[in-house]
Amino acid sequence: MTILLRGRPAPSASVVAMTALVALTALAALTGAAAPASASAGEPAAAAASVTPASDAKSPGVEGVSALALPRPTGPYATGRDTMFLTDHERPDPWAPAAGARQLLVSLHYPARLGSGGAPTAYMTTEEARLMLAQRGLEDVVPAGAVSAARTHSRTDARPVPGRFPLVLLSPGFGTPRATLTGLAEDLASRGYVVATADHPYESTGTQLPDGRFLTCAACEKVDAQPDAAGREKVLAVVSTGRAADFSFLLDRLTGPRSSWRHAGIIDPHRVGMAGHSIGGNAAASTMAADRRVDAGINMDGRFFDPAPVAGLGGRPFLMLGTEAQHRPGSDDPSWDEGWERLDGWKRWLTVRDSGHFTFTDTPVLGEQLGLEDPGAPLSADRSTVITRSYVAAFFDRHLRGRAAPLLNGPAPAHPEVHFHRP
Repeated sequence: MTILLRGRPAPSASVVAMTALVALTALAALTGAAAPASASAGEPAAAAASVTPASDAKSPGVEGVSALALPRPTGPYATGRDTMFLTDHERPDPWAPAAGARQLLVSLHYPARLGSGGAPTAYMTTEEARLMLAQRGLEDVVPAGAVSAARTHSRTDARPVPGRFPLVLLSPGFGTPRATLTGLAEDLASRGYVVATADHPYESTGTQLPDGRFLTCAACEKVDAQPDAAGREKVLAVVSTGRAADFSFLLDRLTGPRSSWRHAGIIDPHRVGMAGHSIGGNAAASTMAADRRVDAGINMDGRFFDPAPVAGLGGRPFLMLGTEAQHRPGSDDPSWDEGWERLDGWKRWLTVRDSGHFTFTDTPVLGEQLGLEDPGAPLSADRSTVITRSYVAAFFDRHLRGRAAPLLNGPAPAHPEVHFHRP
């Protein structure tokens, strides 16, 4: 992964090497892929990637950004957000058994009445932002406060719109905070979905609990401690199946007789979908395999460490949406070819030209405003946002609402970057 810094002096060779190495290691942890051989074998990391200033002098760069902002949601509703902290007393935490029961921190975005609610919700805490940037080797490049203060479009204590709405579960990438899917969550909520995005403790760079404690990525350490790729893949498969258990528990607490959410009455428990990025995309399939309540799923550029069941997903629909470089048929990740064969319901395999692993998150939007570029993923932030929102919403509109979604029928002139595969 090569990162270009617009409008900033070129760093020294030692800073380049160290920053690139940390960024590569972070990316490998997030995707479950091996780091490039030149870096992992001890050769200079700069040979595999570099951090250099971009030539676009018009960009404000990091120092010139006064405030970051997520793209405005496109649906007809305003959006509210609640936060829930849940404890599953039936399960010990798999990564920190001494910590006791498994806990979840969940953001709930929902359709809200216009003009209701208090202040806009925070994107993430400053310490969460600092830890995330540190894992990517950017703590000395990007101010944590700039990321944590990114403007969202949801408000606290907003009154929900009357009615019953489909529920969408969202799971972030491995090592990545749930906040990085905020733009997608807000957009879905504005279109008339309730969206529950979970932080899975000890699987993120940093999760701040309500009592102020920070949980860091014990699961990342477990992956890093494995002697080979096979060992890492086994641990990541456990991550995916563990998240399935997290979401089954969350469904119990959102749609069961003793709901933990004050607005649970607006959820239609018979219309539930799930999407995830990276390992979260694998978790969407794992959750569907384990829980019949999830009606439809999306994997956004995630390897199937936990393979889809040989018997399929009971005829339920599934969308695979990924990068052209890594997830076209016959690419370096054979799990998508295998997964495609095992999917037994309505299915689509789409890849996006010029995209990168983080295209389907908030990263391109915030990175572009900060003056950061990744030449390996030249797709603009605007196109990344529009494509992700359009295809995710079309999929759930079709399969949770029964609406026509011609966007899923084949190539669209409005989205020439999106390639339909029919292996």
